[in-house]
Amino acid sequence: MAQRNIAVLGAGNVGGTLARLWAAQGHTVRFGVRDPQSDKVQEMVAALRGKGSAAQNHEAVASADIVALCVPWPNAEDAIRASGNMAGKILIDCTNPLSSDLKGLTIGLATSAAEQVARWARGAQVVKAFNTIGAGNFGNAEFGGLRADGFYCGDDRDAKKVVRELIEDVGLEPVDVGPLSNARWLEPLAMLWIDLAFNQKQGTNHAFKLLRR
Repeated sequence: MAQRNIAVLGAGNVGGTLARLWAAQGHTVRFGVRDPQSDKVQEMVAALRGKGSAAQNHEAVASADIVALCVPWPNAEDAIRASGNMAGKILIDCTNPLSSDLKGLTIGLATSAAEQVARWARGAQVVKAFNTIGAGNFGNAEFGGLRADGFYCGDDRDAKKVVRELIEDVGLEPVDVGPLSNARWLEPLAMLWIDLAFNQKQGTNHAFKLLRR
């Protein structure tokens, strides 16, 4: 696989884990954050073992081919606005539009967070991915001999090919579920995962698998 220059917007659980695993696969990663020099961000950079750095959003995005949006949904629009022009770049939307009590989605069914992201980031090739399983299972996605699925969707075939490879890089089984509008179904699936994990207190060691015959 070709080595990629990836900007990860956000250095939380999802962004930090993806960045570490992608760096381990030889990709160059740059966090896009408000305060690149904060202790938390510098700790995340150190975990990349020389394959990463941190900068303001617009600086990280300018040098990237691929951008992963890994901030909480309430911060998504501001993160995109602070990133400058993303036209022609692959933008992976990893967000879920969760309510503050983790008991529902603030956007759903008639549209999706991913489609809203595409409206904010005009010209970007948006692919929804990495939203239906907890980040703690990235790189550790074997369940009873089966590999957890990494569902993804988008409208650009070439962008989806690239994202498919990045899904494989974090140990998930890539499953293409169609156009970007199908994020309307992936985001509720993520809500089910979250409800099982936290509201029903079943923990985070579970995943979804599409079985065929």
